[in-house]
Amino acid sequence: MRDVTDNLIEQIDDELEVTLRPKRFADFVGQKIIKENLNITLEAHKKRGEVLDHILLYGPPGLGKTTLAGIIANEMGANLKITAGPSIERAGDLASILTNLAEGDILFIDEIHRLNRVVEEILYPAMEDSVLDIVIGKGTGAKSIRIDLPKFTVIGATTRAGLLSAPLRDRFGLTHRLDYYEPEEISQIVKRSSNILNVKIKADALEEMSKRARRTPRIANRLLKRVRDYAEVKGDGTVGLNDVLMAMDLLAIDELGLDKTDRNILVTIIEKFSGGPVGLGTLAASTSEEKDTIEEVYEPFLLQIGFLERTPRGRKATVAAYKHLDIPYLQQGGQEKLL
Repeated sequence: MRDVTDNLIEQIDDELEVTLRPKRFADFVGQKIIKENLNITLEAHKKRGEVLDHILLYGPPGLGKTTLAGIIANEMGANLKITAGPSIERAGDLASILTNLAEGDILFIDEIHRLNRVVEEILYPAMEDSVLDIVIGKGTGAKSIRIDLPKFTVIGATTRAGLLSAPLRDRFGLTHRLDYYEPEEISQIVKRSSNILNVKIKADALEEMSKRARRTPRIANRLLKRVRDYAEVKGDGTVGLNDVLMAMDLLAIDELGLDKTDRNILVTIIEKFSGGPVGLGTLAASTSEEKDTIEEVYEPFLLQIGFLERTPRGRKATVAAYKHLDIPYLQQGGQEKLL
């Protein structure tokens, strides 16, 4: 029964996430430089009547890559087709997608770094020359067929830009890195979302929630939904500071936005490996987390706030991490050691 309930909540959250996404640049908070550059590019292409150049968006999860793709498609008046790298397993899967595109369509490929190399090689001529090269048959009887494609735009999104092959990366005319948001921007996003969801939220509650959102819009919206639930069940429906504090306590999210997994990673490095360095594989085994999950979901924020260091020998917890976790340390010869 719990699995059914959890799946229902997740489905509702996904639907609300789509509802909360802005449809225009004017409603998109943050990423000012990227918005300005994209606005200029879009206007120039529309004036010339050209299909938009291919665009690569990269950065930590939850910062708005999918949302920006939707806004670009909307601003260009183009159809948006969405897929993900892992779901395109064979060359035939990509061929099916490409042959169903129309002139000016936008193909958004999430986790594009996870495309397999065979599929990737089919994508090269499609992006560069708008042609699809397919080999039919095997051995001496194999035949190569070339199919002309309408001009289209690929928007690739990735959390691991370094894993993209150089030939694929070079085919993007625009590359933009999304950065973490400022607390003031997160506050604006939460306020906008609360208006859409008809949630009344007090100013101090809004400020407190924004501090705990890890400077990430997706997390901010997720926390808003959970705090709203708490206020409706335990309070009068209006979200006050106490509602935020109590809800965050139940979710085990501290004043900087760190959750149980964040703290477990840091405590493991400090207590099991004397603060590090420790290799990613060893850290993953010690925390029962996947290496990719640690590297893509948790590390970026811990690095951003200065709680973690990457060294040639592995990960290290910083002095700031010790202090935040209230774990004493002794500095000796530049190295932090547990007392």
